[in-house]
Amino acid sequence: MSCYFHAENNPNVGSVYVRENGQLYRLNQGSSGVNNTVPKSKPSRLFSKGFSIELCMNRQNDNGRTDHFIFTYTKEGNLRYTAKSLFNLVLSYIADNIHHVDSLTGFPEQIAEKLFYAADARQKFSEPRTGLGALQKFTEAYGSLVLRTLCLKNKCLLISEKLEEIKSFRDLTCLDLSFCKLGDEHELVTHLASETLSSLTRLLLKDNCLSDAGLRKMTAPVRVMKRGLENLSILDLSCNSGITNMGVAYLLCFKKLNYLDLSGTSLKDTKTSVHQIQTQIGLVHSEVSLKELDHNSCKTEGWAEQTVLQWEHSLLEAVTPEGSLKSRAAAQRFYGKRARKEVLVSPLGEDRGNPENLQFYRKKAELSHFPLGKTEMSEELQNKRRISAEHEEQNLKSKRLNISVDDWDLLNSY
Repeated sequence: MSCYFHAENNPNVGSVYVRENGQLYRLNQGSSGVNNTVPKSKPSRLFSKGFSIELCMNRQNDNGRTDHFIFTYTKEGNLRYTAKSLFNLVLSYIADNIHHVDSLTGFPEQIAEKLFYAADARQKFSEPRTGLGALQKFTEAYGSLVLRTLCLKNKCLLISEKLEEIKSFRDLTCLDLSFCKLGDEHELVTHLASETLSSLTRLLLKDNCLSDAGLRKMTAPVRVMKRGLENLSILDLSCNSGITNMGVAYLLCFKKLNYLDLSGTSLKDTKTSVHQIQTQIGLVHSEVSLKELDHNSCKTEGWAEQTVLQWEHSLLEAVTPEGSLKSRAAAQRFYGKRARKEVLVSPLGEDRGNPENLQFYRKKAELSHFPLGKTEMSEELQNKRRISAEHEEQNLKSKRLNISVDDWDLLNSY
């Protein structure tokens, strides 16, 4: 509810009444009438001409307000105003001018969180010219606090329109790019190998038209310089028909993988690939679907959660207006065109048939309940040493084979 007070300097405006403690007083005497009370001095102007008053009842978040006063009603029905705190005034001023801030490095996280929400309430991160720069100031200073996990499943339009903003997020732990049809040459695929995403532990790339060339780009820093996606624990590459047995060789550098999904790929010699993954990474082929590779557990979390939702909502409103769809359907009926039958394609890829389950997992260490004798301990130690020596030889061979002139040329392009 809003009401407006307009004060005039004209002395002939009539009598002015004020209610105090349930009593009605008249401050000045008009052109006519009898003065019932003792005349008082004319009060000075508290607010400027045309000042608007907004009545707020139990409102805690006032980040979007620009006035310096908060007006409320008391229990007796009287109007009361209180001034904002100096902290809220300064916070609002900085949020309005966040694009002029040079850096937030070293700024306290508790205050930075409130500043981010205040700027987000003013839609500062959606502005075309200054939005990216304002977002980068927060991501450079606070990293994963701005965004820990990012779910872009089946959001191709959002990726194309907000690519630079998405690339500004750093220190992510989970990234879901399933069903986005990116391809090997997309900028985001190249960005996956950068240092800003070296903290990723979960990467979901299901149905993205990837091939062996795309895997070669993603894994080149890990294979040669031990940088990039070396901390991956869960990797989903299912439903990418361009991945063959050659692409599996690029994945052998991920020594920290605990779960891997290669279902729906073009592996011809699956036994050889399974053997390579089992001996060089230590993963075991699973006959049933693993819940750890479920896509429902990845959600966008962090300060910028509402920012990403705001981007998506604005794009959907701009692209698919309801009026244009109705007019198009009416035109088709007028010209006698038959509506094209749309084939419903499940987003989870059920229309591709029932591909072979190629999910892998790492077995947990099984501790024996019985103590081992000296002879058994010595034999076990010998077996472990022999297996470790074989692994070292295989690793040296794989390094020699994987590092080629083309790999060095690819690394020099980063």
